[in-house]
Amino acid sequence: MINIGIIGMSPGNAHPTSWSAIINGTFNGEEISALGYPAVAAYLTANKATLGLPAAKVTHIYSQERAVSEHIARTAGIEHVTDSPEEMIGHVDTVILARDDAENHKEWAKPFIDAGIPLFIDKPLCSNREDLDYFASEIAKGKFIMSCSSMRYANECMIAKNELGSLGKIELITAVGKKDWIKYGVHMLEAIFSIMDDPKPLSATNVGTENGAIVKIEFEGGLQATVHLFMDISGTFQLSLFGQQNWKLVDIRNSYSMFRDNIIEFIRSVQEGKPRLEFYKTEQIIKTLIAGDESARQGGKKIRID
Repeated sequence: MINIGIIGMSPGNAHPTSWSAIINGTFNGEEISALGYPAVAAYLTANKATLGLPAAKVTHIYSQERAVSEHIARTAGIEHVTDSPEEMIGHVDTVILARDDAENHKEWAKPFIDAGIPLFIDKPLCSNREDLDYFASEIAKGKFIMSCSSMRYANECMIAKNELGSLGKIELITAVGKKDWIKYGVHMLEAIFSIMDDPKPLSATNVGTENGAIVKIEFEGGLQATVHLFMDISGTFQLSLFGQQNWKLVDIRNSYSMFRDNIIEFIRSVQEGKPRLEFYKTEQIIKTLIAGDESARQGGKKIRID
């Protein structure tokens, strides 16, 4: 049995409770709703038959407030609440850093990286070049760090990848989503990169506004993509793939399935002793994310990647 510690939570991110419930196979819908996430309680109820991963269990929880930690513990049957992240060391086999405040990931992750504990870091891994260099150097030393958006494991993306052959050479991908570039742009990038078998990005140009990112990405081989993220639009995450022979709309809705498959891949990675997701794939996505942010800060300047 793999004992997992969960670090949470950041505003608007329900992963500490939802992921713990998926792993432990139990949840308290009333407590999850009281925490502010009735939609999570609903999709856990709808997928109750597939909850629980027999190879692992979330045994420890830490968040910035003891009361919040205790609340999360009640949502998913987590036995131990700690008063510091370091208290988990020696009691867990691995840690999931289930916060999406990328600017703080290095600080949260460092004690576990230093202790040699396998670590999954929720999307995005980081949001600046200095932190990316830190994670890359630690991975180069052999430290176990895995990070991605669960969009990589979305059924809708896997189906699209399987059907690429019928579209001919892909010339253009458009992606549309909601909320901000750093926290949610990474979802759209993960979908694009995973469907296209992780092509090499060359540049990013963000011509959007404060409330709406519009980012053009150029890839090696001629593929172009545009990612549109607006704070105040409705709808799901969607991609349109335009090939020389046909086109396809990818409408991504099943978040539960992608979360579960992401967690399964991480647990399999822990069992095998190394991340099953190669770091260069995550690194390319984060470099593109950072380039898009830098472009916006520089008034829409094209930012070369590498």
